[in-house]
Amino acid sequence: MQTTKTATGSAAAATGVRPKRGSGRLQRHETIAGFLFIGPMLIGVTVLTLIPIIATFLLSLADWNFIAGIKDIKWVGLENFQKLFQDDIFLKSMRNNALFLLAVPVYLIISMFLAIVIDKHIYMKAYFKVAYFMPYISSIVAVAIVWQVLFNPSAGPVNQFLTSIGIENPPKWIADPKYALVSLMMISVWTAIGFNMIVYIAGLQSIPRDLYEAAEIDGAGTWTKFKSITFPQLSSTTFFLLVTGIISTFKVFDLIAVLTKGGPLSSTSMIVWQLYDTAFVNLKIGYASSMAVVLFFCVLAITLLQWIGQKKWVNY
Repeated sequence: MQTTKTATGSAAAATGVRPKRGSGRLQRHETIAGFLFIGPMLIGVTVLTLIPIIATFLLSLADWNFIAGIKDIKWVGLENFQKLFQDDIFLKSMRNNALFLLAVPVYLIISMFLAIVIDKHIYMKAYFKVAYFMPYISSIVAVAIVWQVLFNPSAGPVNQFLTSIGIENPPKWIADPKYALVSLMMISVWTAIGFNMIVYIAGLQSIPRDLYEAAEIDGAGTWTKFKSITFPQLSSTTFFLLVTGIISTFKVFDLIAVLTKGGPLSSTSMIVWQLYDTAFVNLKIGYASSMAVVLFFCVLAITLLQWIGQKKWVNY
């Protein structure tokens, strides 16, 4: 027996392995400590995110006015969704959201162009970065009020300038159903350029300079270098900005609340605004929850399509 213990000890010493004492207790203590650290976050996510999501899916199957109390919940199944796709205002809100998506490629193109120009051809880069980034970090309410003054049909600087160059009947912008949505898209583009430009500049600075030097030796021009080097190397950055940008267009609320409140003639009503108006003005919680469910699946479908398509054009 003594010989066996000696042999075992010699083998353990030779392999450098020592028997662990109390490792199970230490592991339990580490697990408990880990749960204590992440506990507040888990509680917050559960209470503020997971439970509201589950409640939204459940309430989308009910007809409920929350002022009446939980006891008056009436389960109606898929009736809310049937009404939803016969609701002209909601369908118009979905079309407006689809049109608003066009703002994303516009500000991505402008942001990429500005990033390339500032990164390679502009001095005082820090000044221009701050200047373009300021609208993004400014209060959206303040930004909306400034643009409300600029777009004033009679005394606004924009229409005064258009009148001065010979345009007799300039658009009424946010007061005109034909131009109200376009006006919001212009404001959205202006506020989003700064953030996207900063991200693009970071992407440009991560591109190896050896690629450009090799292209110059081969006689490649500016367009060839952009097409073969810059854009492929920025494709992952573009994909990130495209996904986040499209998701953000489905969350547009503050501009509408300050400037148009969905008007004129529902020309700027979008899904989130319609959801808010239905839930907190008309107090139709079940019907509004069905809108939220449709919004969830719209964003999910678009994001999945982008993830599938990115395999063909994104280079990592």
